[in-house]
Amino acid sequence: MPKPIAVILLNWNTPSLTLRCIETLLENNNNELFDIILADNGSADDSVEQFRTSYPDLTIIENGENLGFAEGNNRAIEKSIALGYKYSLLLNSDTEVWEDIVTPLFNYMENNLDVGGVQPAIYYLDDANSLWNGGSYFNSVLGITYSENNGLAPEIKDVDWLTGCCMFLRNDVLKETGLFNKAFFLYYEDVELSFRIRKSGNLLKFYPFSKIYHAVGSSGKIERKENEGTISPIIHYYNVRNRIWNLRINGKVVYYPVYLVYNLGFYGSMLGYFLMKRRFKKAKMLLRGLNDGLFKLSSTN
Repeated sequence: MPKPIAVILLNWNTPSLTLRCIETLLENNNNELFDIILADNGSADDSVEQFRTSYPDLTIIENGENLGFAEGNNRAIEKSIALGYKYSLLLNSDTEVWEDIVTPLFNYMENNLDVGGVQPAIYYLDDANSLWNGGSYFNSVLGITYSENNGLAPEIKDVDWLTGCCMFLRNDVLKETGLFNKAFFLYYEDVELSFRIRKSGNLLKFYPFSKIYHAVGSSGKIERKENEGTISPIIHYYNVRNRIWNLRINGKVVYYPVYLVYNLGFYGSMLGYFLMKRRFKKAKMLLRGLNDGLFKLSSTN
């Protein structure tokens, strides 16, 4: 019998971050409860070689190309299910784990069979006292997804969705709902899957008594080029398109006029800012995201 948990990491050209994540995970958690499955999304550097050298017994899936966050993780989740693990703990490779989160999250899931998934509190890696994600919600009137970060008194609570940064999921539930929608590629795939889990009758919970630390935004940053800033223009494309896709899938028809007005104002302001700053690549990606969000929609899971 395998251990109960497969910890799933996805790497794409960030071996130093991933190795540090593995190091803190193994040093501070109960290793008798989990194995690590690492999927590499066709890294162009020597990531896989470094992983094999540092951790020869690591289960590594070489995807051979950049499949995105959604399908890259799906390959590892499929492995987790095929090998008989009871749970999959998805963990961003740019996080660090300074305490045992695996044991309390595992115990919580074992004792709450109506819960399909749970996440810990997530703090900024460069400001360990500041909360980045204290539970995530969906405002159905405005169509906004958001996360609390105001440092409220810790309590276990129901949430609308779990962030893909760290989500502890029951594999039997995933076999029922399906995995991430690979068409989303990057961003909002965690929201869309979370809604399917809740629609299947399972609860999602925020568990604040476990903490991890996240190097927020590190995967989307690029070397500053010309006048485009440090965030890759393609990030804006996926954010815009997938936000609209999520509204088309999970929003309420009665609020569609509100969504239209709100998003026209929001993205109109963003477009104006990009044009004012002469960030034309970002403006182009934003417009492309709007077009594909409104007029294309894939149901591929």
